[in-house]
Amino acid sequence: MCAATALTLPAAPANAGLLTADLQILSFNDYHGHLEPPTGSDGNLLTKTGTVTAGGSEYLTTDLRTLRAGHKNTLTVAAGDLIGGSPFLSGLFKDEPSVETLNNLGLDVSSVGNHEFDEGVPELLRMQYGGCHPTEGCFDDDGYSGAKYQYLAANVAYKDGVKVTRPAHSKGYGSWFKARTGRTILPPTTIKKVQGIRVGFIGMTLEGTPELVAQAGIKDVTFADEVATANLAAKDLRARGVQAIVVLLHEGGLPPAGATFDYACNAGTSADLSGPIVNIAKTLDPSIDLVVTGHTHQPYTCDIPDPKGQSRWVTSAASYGRVITETNLKLNRVTGDVVRSSVRTANHAVTRDVTPAADQTATIAKWKALSGPIANRVVGSITADIRRSITRDGESSLGDLIADAQLEATAAAGAGGAQMAFMNPGGVRADLTYAGSPDGEGDGKVTYGEAFTVQPFGNLLVSMNLTGAQIKTMLEQQWTTQTDESVRFLHLGVSDGLTYSWSRAAPVGSKVVPGSVQLNGVPIADATTYRVTVNSFLADGGDGFTVLKDGTDRVGGGVDLDAFTAYLGAHSPVTGPSPTRVTALP
Repeated sequence: MCAATALTLPAAPANAGLLTADLQILSFNDYHGHLEPPTGSDGNLLTKTGTVTAGGSEYLTTDLRTLRAGHKNTLTVAAGDLIGGSPFLSGLFKDEPSVETLNNLGLDVSSVGNHEFDEGVPELLRMQYGGCHPTEGCFDDDGYSGAKYQYLAANVAYKDGVKVTRPAHSKGYGSWFKARTGRTILPPTTIKKVQGIRVGFIGMTLEGTPELVAQAGIKDVTFADEVATANLAAKDLRARGVQAIVVLLHEGGLPPAGATFDYACNAGTSADLSGPIVNIAKTLDPSIDLVVTGHTHQPYTCDIPDPKGQSRWVTSAASYGRVITETNLKLNRVTGDVVRSSVRTANHAVTRDVTPAADQTATIAKWKALSGPIANRVVGSITADIRRSITRDGESSLGDLIADAQLEATAAAGAGGAQMAFMNPGGVRADLTYAGSPDGEGDGKVTYGEAFTVQPFGNLLVSMNLTGAQIKTMLEQQWTTQTDESVRFLHLGVSDGLTYSWSRAAPVGSKVVPGSVQLNGVPIADATTYRVTVNSFLADGGDGFTVLKDGTDRVGGGVDLDAFTAYLGAHSPVTGPSPTRVTALP
């Protein structure tokens, strides 16, 4: 297990042990149901000497247990997206396997992330409190008893007028409604005692969650500003006598390109970190002592001073269980606060050269036995790797292939009459790899489980009328200016026959080259109506493609995964399309 050490600080006074209590906080984020070691690029981690393979619940658990050894006071926390967007083994069973492994590894508390809302608020509450799935029933013999760790959702509140029904198995549900944060769907905060000292945790997802999940499941709730929410929650904690405060926030930053897993910003500055978390961290109330983040799948430990200029660490641990952040600090026994000068934090790589945790191995084996007959069914074959865009800002062969599959599934007059299809890059969760898996299906064979891992969300296809002008607006909505003035680019996969060019130099809102959008070589006309297919997530305006909500004459189609597997079966062996349908100009 590799490690990086953060800033070296002066040694504590000799009598510090009498005045303080030590606390170790171990953290991770964006687990996404990766029970088994992630494969391909998802399983790689960049070090100063190259890449290593990392991740998997068996090794994550072993490393957590090793790091805890010798620490009297230790807590394990997470910053959201523990479920949702998961590989087949967990996703097939509505992420109950993910929660089981998180219970095994001793997680204490986590914020919600945007993917916790993929199946809507009621399903998130079932994940927390337990009970068999309302339509699919129980997946194994012992049912589902819920998460042993506490999810926190300080900035997700029921809308005014919404009647709140207490979830099954949730004794005391809503007891926190009188907090400053209001009627939040899950507690905004939790308090842990460390040798009699109260340590408070605030958990939140990013305010922009509604742009990232299907609208039907979140229609009764609102998502509030991260800074305003955290500051209110911190005030509540202080009113309860809590001075040591940690924020768990599913929002993050971006280190420089090529940064290694142990990347640490220069002490006292965030100059080398970009993204929304920088401004958030700079403006969070000074009473907050540590910020654990996620969402961007990046590893970093950065000292970003609070509004009073005090040192305050902001951390993130990559994704898929590949990194653990270890933070050690001292709590003042008199004031109950964190001694800021004592905080030391470092990221550790979860390499696969340790003994796997036996209880996690058994959990994986149980769920694999239940899923095997479905997972190992071959649905098609490919001639070589077909890859997605990991950074989501470039055209990908796999994104275009999925768009082709969705067009073919909805092109017939009775199936939607589609002329073109588009695929959001965030919905493409893994590459299709040519090499056979350990399950023995053979090279080039694509199993149902592998296809599921590529498209795990179970979205429905939606065909609609859009004018040429609306299609151009949708293409422009691939670029959005963020609060920190950076530009986010989510490159849609496009179906065969649709081409266009865009300019890197042009401003947001005018990126698409006028006259370049063509269907089968013919420029699309602003006033002409076209039939367009997207998944239900995009049809609801997801990822900021709000113009799609204006589409008319909608026709529902089948499940996106079914369209994908049918296409693979009909065209095998499949060669991934060349990602040259879209041309980037200077």
